[in-house]
Amino acid sequence: MVARTVLHDADITRALRRIAHEVLESRRGDGRLVFLGIPTRGATLADRIQRIVEEIEPGVSTAGALDITLYRDDLARTPTRTPAPTRIPADGIDDAIVVLVDDVLYSGRTIRAALDALVDHGRPRVVRLAVLVDRGHRELPIRADFVGKNLPSATSERVSVHLVEIDGVDEVTIKP
Repeated sequence: MVARTVLHDADITRALRRIAHEVLESRRGDGRLVFLGIPTRGATLADRIQRIVEEIEPGVSTAGALDITLYRDDLARTPTRTPAPTRIPADGIDDAIVVLVDDVLYSGRTIRAALDALVDHGRPRVVRLAVLVDRGHRELPIRADFVGKNLPSATSERVSVHLVEIDGVDEVTIKP
């Protein structure tokens, strides 16, 4: 079973640039933006989007990472997860526009855990969700505000995001 590449490096760059512009438009010039990525690849994507936003509108955003390991509802089934560091910007998240960033939105359970983790760190004005890939199959009523690519897939397929900072290549693959 060979994985099929559905997004290449240029596609990922274009999607992240589009997400950055959409976030800025939705902000309407009001409020501090905090991009919080869900480790591992979501944190990398949050950093990339934040850098693009800074190129367009300097000084309006910061980025960090939000570990959700202890908030997951599947710890009893897969208890051997290693927590990743949480990095909250020095200004915190109180009254900020927080954009949670993840690589793939699937069941919605990861985002539910992120929302639970987020409230332990402050009270944002509003929380938005940005994902590189939305593959459907939601188990919870969660949807992304900003999507790089909608990728309908079968539940039996595996969607993988590879990023140059972690994997040495930028691509999204789908494997039967």
